[in-house]
Amino acid sequence: MTHAPTDVEPPHESPSDEMVWVPGGQFTMGSEEFYPEEAPVREVTVDGFWMDESPVTNAEFATFVDETGYTTVAERDPDPDDYPGAAPDDLVPGSAVFMSPDGPVDTRNPNQWWEYVEDACWHQPLGPDSTLDGLLDHPVVHVTYEDAQAYAEWTGKRLPTEAQWERAARGGLEHKRFVWGNEHTPDGTPMANTWQGQFPQENTVHDGYERTSPVGAFPSNEFGLYDVAGNVWEWTRDWFSADPTAGDSPACCTPTNPHSADEKQSIDPRDPSAIPRRVLKGGSHLCAPNYCFRYRPAARYPQPIDTSTSHVGFRCIVPEAE
Repeated sequence: MTHAPTDVEPPHESPSDEMVWVPGGQFTMGSEEFYPEEAPVREVTVDGFWMDESPVTNAEFATFVDETGYTTVAERDPDPDDYPGAAPDDLVPGSAVFMSPDGPVDTRNPNQWWEYVEDACWHQPLGPDSTLDGLLDHPVVHVTYEDAQAYAEWTGKRLPTEAQWERAARGGLEHKRFVWGNEHTPDGTPMANTWQGQFPQENTVHDGYERTSPVGAFPSNEFGLYDVAGNVWEWTRDWFSADPTAGDSPACCTPTNPHSADEKQSIDPRDPSAIPRRVLKGGSHLCAPNYCFRYRPAARYPQPIDTSTSHVGFRCIVPEAE
């Protein structure tokens, strides 16, 4: 394994038992093997920081809600002003839930497997007839960027930037396809909760999980972080741009603690609602080699900030200086 230079020692004790130290240093970010928005490969430097060792769980989010009375975006009535032209009957609380089709479909149309389910939310992940029974140690889902940010602020933490997240996920392992190396399933062993089979109609569940899995069910990376590949996508606080260097410092220098874009750059010009988008990292249990091969540290995805789904969660950090 090749590791980038690091400032190995943390400057102070961990803010909590569930956080691990991610040493600062220079590392290689991005990829030119797969999707165009991951390029270019470039050198980036970040300062050290503490990071939650796994995504925020349902149990942890329940504590937040119990102590604050917080209501997630999926549980609120949508504001008609935010969705001009929408039919009133469509403006109901809810969230997007993955529903596997019965057979092959056109994978260019995600509406073939996503359904907006009324009253689906973090504590009813499949809709009003579902509960969190058996899921308290699974990542919380159906959270928007606003929800993740509210939780982070309550804990005195923050969401990571894209560069911080990728530095953490790589675990000091440079120029590798996955967070564990280049081999997809070493010795035939699944290393993350992803999709096996032909997405979206066939999941062989070789890894043991059809949807989310308990945090820590798969091996950690070199920094001791769990679920930085698969299980659930994770929010970062960076705005999305198809050019990941849009917010970097001039090309003459190696960017230090960069941000990838600004809010205006993040809006998809094809989207009539003009909802800004943040960067998601890590992939999810719905990622498959034949579709969305994004459970790799370089992978990134644009998520509208108002949109919650059954496969998106988050984790938090505490920067070195705090």
